Amino acid sequence: MATRPHTTEPVRPPSPLLALTELPRALAEFSSLGAAAPLLALAPRGDGHPVMVLPGFVTSDISTTILRRFLARLGYTALPWELGRNLGPKAIGWTGEKLFARLEAVHAATGQRVSLVGWSLGGVMARQLSRRAPDAVRQVISLGSPFAGTPRATNVWRAYEALTGQKIDAKDTREQLRESATAPPVPSTSIYTREDGVVAWQNCIEPRAAQTDNIEVHGSHCGLGVNPAVLYAIADRLAQPEGHWRPFERGGLRTLVYPSAGHA
Repeated sequence: MATRPHTTEPVRPPSPLLALTELPRALAEFSSLGAAAPLLALAPRGDGHPVMVLPGFVTSDISTTILRRFLARLGYTALPWELGRNLGPKAIGWTGEKLFARLEAVHAATGQRVSLVGWSLGGVMARQLSRRAPDAVRQVISLGSPFAGTPRATNVWRAYEALTGQKIDAKDTREQLRESATAPPVPSTSIYTREDGVVAWQNCIEPRAAQTDNIEVHGSHCGLGVNPAVLYAIADRLAQPEGHWRPFERGGLRTLVYPSAGHA
């Protein structure tokens, strides 16, 4: 079971070697989509409800194109976040006003609760957004999102401070992280990889709660949005009837693709 190790040793960022292999591994995951197409075609179909996809740090909606197209083929109303590059909370209003307004607009236009899929920093934001508007959010799925632990357990924290203007040791940042580490008020699933070269996987583990789950996959951080195993897992999570959430099924041959899962 994938739990955070019970140790007094601080969680460290991934090794520099692992970080250097991120791009080639992500490209390999992208290249595997063709071979995986027959299996992805068997992914459960959607019910048409809206799914908004939030990009990772410094990326934009372009990075989530393949994921959104996949979800659209399954029948969902797959939506970009439409807020440009993800440069942290400051870029969308210090309390997330722009992201909140985007969610409320989708919720009002469709008359349905919105599922949120957030990649890395996008997943951290999605979890916080679900706390602010739980009646508008159906569920949260995060991909390699370091919503717990120290924010220094990543290889990009210095770039984050430089580009967002937000200090990770600031009081408001620490308070947000403490809240983020707790279970959201809606069903929430974290998909992560122990081979993550950007963030420490230990900080991506959902705490144990009635409607939380963790799904481990093999792959890179930068390839999570094009990883066939991730795409199938997202489809499985989104296909659950509203109000009837259940943990991810890992029996049989799935154990070869989804090695373990657990809680903090």
